[in-house]
Formats: sequence, structure tokens, C-alpha cells
Amino acid sequence: MKGKFITVEGTEGTGKSTNIAVLEAMLGNKGIDCLRTREPGGSAIAEKIRNLLLRNEEEKPADLTELLLIFAARAEHLAKRIAPALASGKWVLCDRFTDATFAYQGGGRGLSGESIATLQTIVQGELRPDLTLILDLDPEIGLDRVSRRGKPDRFEKEAIGFHHRVRRHYLDIARREPERCVLIDAAGSPDEVGRRLLSVAKQRLPELQ
Repeated sequence: MKGKFITVEGTEGTGKSTNIAVLEAMLGNKGIDCLRTREPGGSAIAEKIRNLLLRNEEEKPADLTELLLIFAARAEHLAKRIAPALASGKWVLCDRFTDATFAYQGGGRGLSGESIATLQTIVQGELRPDLTLILDLDPEIGLDRVSRRGKPDRFEKEAIGFHHRVRRHYLDIARREPERCVLIDAAGSPDEVGRRLLSVAKQRLPELQ
């Protein structure tokens, strides 16, 4: 039996990693075997590409280079970890996936949505998440959270307008695909947000009820 593919999305500082851990714990309590992973990254080669993408170098990659690197990492991640896990019946919990590419490179960078969709088809075929949980938060609040945890990466250092464009694109995705995507208010304490996320997961996934 093929496993479920669940992605958690959101702008910077929304608590994706924290909430994926909460969801992972719930699956463990239900006896569901899962793989917890992230993008960009998740496999050996993909993690090397992640380092290239996030490093604060004097010379930044061109926007198209950035997009192609992200899909190169995704191709590796899918081939080496996600597809085998799903085929074996494991659930996959992924911190960001292709919605992030539409939001960051499409919304934030202004790259063509058609080009991103073409690469999505080439790399993923028909594979799409079964459920996408989008943590929503005012980017200024999220970036303030990020500033307290250490040196920002290249994306976190982008101007505030970039982050507002990314958020608007996530909201558009949620409106266009309500059967797959659910917006979750990421304001409040980690416990409050975690309870909201688990409530949605239980509503959408019969196996968790």
C-alpha cells in the first residue's frame, strides 16, 4: 500500500520544523511508520545543493540558476528517499516541497509559473502531496522570530517586500487548491499552533481519527 505524502509550508519563522515534529509524534503514537525530511535537501546530493542555495556568498546565483538547482535537488530527493518511502508504505512528512518553489521563485522572484509547472511535471510526473498544511503568519513577525535564532540565510535576508510576495502566493495556492491545502494560523505559542495543526490533520486524514 502506498504511503501518504504530507507537506508543511510557510514563510520564514512560521514554525514548520517544530510542527512537523508534532505531527511525526502523532503518527508514531498511531503506529504509522514515517519518513521526516526537508527541501531543499533530504538526500546526500540534495543537501549539498541546499548548502549552495542558502550560503551567503558575494556572488548570488541567477534566479533561473536558483530555480534549476532547486529542481535538481528535488529530483535527487524524490529518487533516493521520497519515492522509495512511499512505495514501501511509509508516510512522508516534508518541510517544504514544490509549493515553496511557486511561492519563493514564482511569487518572490517573479519567475514564470508556467516554467515552474513544466519543471514540476518533468521532475515529479503526477506525484503531488496528499495534504499540504500552510502555516500563515505576518512576515514581519516571522522574521523577528528568525532574528532570534542565529545568523540568517540568504533567503531570510531578502527585503521585506520579497517575503510579503511569497506569503501572498501561498495564500493564492491555498485558495486555488482547497481540497489539498489548508491554511493554519501560525500566530501564538508553539503549543497553540501545534494543536491547530493536529486538529486539521485529524479532520483531513481518517487514519488519524
